[in-house]
Formats: sequence, structure tokens, C-alpha cells
Amino acid sequence: MPNLDEIDLNILRIVQSEPDINIADIGEKVGLSHTPCWRRIKKMEESGVIVGKICLIDAEKIGFDVSIFVFVRLATHSAEVLTEFEEATLLIPQILQCYTMSGEFDYLLRVVVPSVRDYEKAVKGTLLKLPHVGIMNSHFALNEIKNSTCLPI
Repeated sequence: MPNLDEIDLNILRIVQSEPDINIADIGEKVGLSHTPCWRRIKKMEESGVIVGKICLIDAEKIGFDVSIFVFVRLATHSAEVLTEFEEATLLIPQILQCYTMSGEFDYLLRVVVPSVRDYEKAVKGTLLKLPHVGIMNSHFALNEIKNSTCLPI
């Protein structure tokens, strides 16, 4: 991990909560002029600390009302099997997140769809066809209380 001082951390706090803020305003908030602030941001981008900017969309407002957490246990295990499964999940747009897990299941997927019927279609049409799936256990989210992209820095 790169050496980050308090100014770098302040810059990161600002850009993750206000991604559209301009460099001059960031510099003003952290006590730097435009050029040194720009250099720090560029250095953090080049080192991979800052990986991009996003625009968050309210899924419910555009009709993606159903969020499901799917625990997956693979039928077999090997490096090739894991890689094949992981690469296949990258191709399914309804899968927003995929994590390897410790414990009873191998993976946790976060899937979003417009309706329960659409989830049924996704299960039958794509999720059960993922390579080497042994068991899938689905849990429907009833209400989203917190969903943050800001790291606690």
C-alpha cells in the first residue's frame, strides 16, 4: 500500500463522497493549491488507490426492486473450477457482486432483478447453468437499510 498521509486521506474522503468536485475545490478543502492537489490525485490513480469514478443509480426507481443474496456451493473444487465459475459470473449483468467465502458456501452473489418472476427466470436460465454449481441458497432482501460505497477512512 502506498504511503498515504493525512492530506491524501482527506482527499480520498472528499472524492468518494463528492465524485464530481473539481480539483480546485478539493485543494481548498485540504489546504493545497491546484497543482499539488492534482499531483496527489494523479499519483493515487496511478498506484491504483483511486480506481475510478461512478454514478450511483437508485435501482428501485428504475424498476429493479428485488435484491437477492445467493449463497453458492460448488459441486467440485479445483483451481480450474473456481476460475471457470468466477469468469462465468462476470458475464451475467444481474450479478452485481461476487465474493469468495469461507465457511459452508463457496461464493456469495448479489443479484438484482425487477421482480421475483424475473429472478425465477434468471435461476433457471443462467444461475443454475453456471459451471459446477452444486447448491444455491437464495435470500431475498426485504428492505435496504444501508448501502454505502464510502470506505471508513
